[in-house]
Amino acid sequence: MAAPAQARAAGPIRILVLREHGVGSPSLVQPYLDHFVALAAERNGWADAQGRYFTRRDDAEAFIGAEKPDFGIFSLGAFLALRAEYRLEVVGQVAVTLAGGHQYYLISRRASGLPDCKGQTLASDHVEDRRFVERVVAHGAFTLADFTLVPTQRPLQTTKKVLSDEAVCGLVDDAQLADLSHLQGSQGVRTVWQSPELPPMVVAAFPEASAAERRRFRESLATLCQGDGESACGEVGIVSLRPARSSEYAGLVAAYGKP
Repeated sequence: MAAPAQARAAGPIRILVLREHGVGSPSLVQPYLDHFVALAAERNGWADAQGRYFTRRDDAEAFIGAEKPDFGIFSLGAFLALRAEYRLEVVGQVAVTLAGGHQYYLISRRASGLPDCKGQTLASDHVEDRRFVERVVAHGAFTLADFTLVPTQRPLQTTKKVLSDEAVCGLVDDAQLADLSHLQGSQGVRTVWQSPELPPMVVAAFPEASAAERRRFRESLATLCQGDGESACGEVGIVSLRPARSSEYAGLVAAYGKP
């Protein structure tokens, strides 16, 4: 292994993880994130590093304002929404088990296709970011105004609304769809529309990270989960981790547009 880079002199490196609609409370996930951040610190020569895990965008933004983190790992929708305001630069891409957000589906027991869902009730815990749903997920196939919305707060609530016929259709992601078959009464519920596949979570740098830190962290991503790092990455559910550039997300940024 190459010798670690020279440690940063001023304060700890702070890494924020915003995994919207994630499974598990922040208090349960935090110890595993601490292990992963310690690995990243060792590999990058950081004297000190701290990580914080969030599942809500507003909580993450409060942390950003107070702590000024250096790097963040974001669900795709959160990255697109926060990119311009916080001047985020893509440095990598990470796929995490059960994170969801890789693909979205309309499910229903009564509808046979997207036209049958339009004008009907639609349950979902994904509709708080209308721009992301309409411009990136649906990519023009529908707008939320096409439905009578039944907003839910948790992933399981969405599927239960469809199972109980409280909603004709439900908008779910790949993690929710995978869980559907394990729920009692799910027989007859089927996919009636699906989105294009979307990239996994984004690793991004905040303005607080220097150019040298960005370069060093980006380069380390390719090997971070290899060797003695495999167990730490496995604990947080990382399937793949690689360097990436902002140009890879240009099409999605353009589709999302300015807030």
